Amino acid sequence: MILSGIEIKNRLDKDIFIYPFSEERINPNSYNLRLDNKLLVYNDDFLDMKKQHVTEEMIIPEEGIILEPNRLYLGRTVEYTRTENLVPMLEGRSSIGRLGLFVHITAGFGDVGFSGYWTLEIFCVQPIKIYPGIEICQIYYHDISKPFETYSTGKYQNNDGIQASMLYKDFEP
Repeated sequence: MILSGIEIKNRLDKDIFIYPFSEERINPNSYNLRLDNKLLVYNDDFLDMKKQHVTEEMIIPEEGIILEPNRLYLGRTVEYTRTENLVPMLEGRSSIGRLGLFVHITAGFGDVGFSGYWTLEIFCVQPIKIYPGIEICQIYYHDISKPFETYSTGKYQNNDGIQASMLYKDFEP
């Protein structure tokens, strides 16, 4: 079952933690999250799953920046979230998708117990100008059957910035 916006508000600081929080961003069954002012891009011509890759940081100025098609950008949410006893899910906003901007590509599924900023895998089908602070995606919450294990450690838990892929760690002995 997906929680309603009213239930999200009722569970704030109990099962759902969103910092900073603004009541204006509550939707009927989700909460809008904003884009931070930084992006990461990979510098390599091709990406090897078994290797760590060098990234370059870009700052999104207040006047915006134009993203290029066929290039992957990694961003993050302004909001830090923590979820207990629920499964957090992330989706792009429909208004953003209708401009041809993909916000999370495949990584919208969170783990019960996840704590951190959400890294956004951003890709566009044509040039598009984006701005820092835009409400770019929405988080929603599912109940989970019991018993369950809480995600407490992992490659991306308790992060404090944009997280490039750490898949290479899965190949380490």
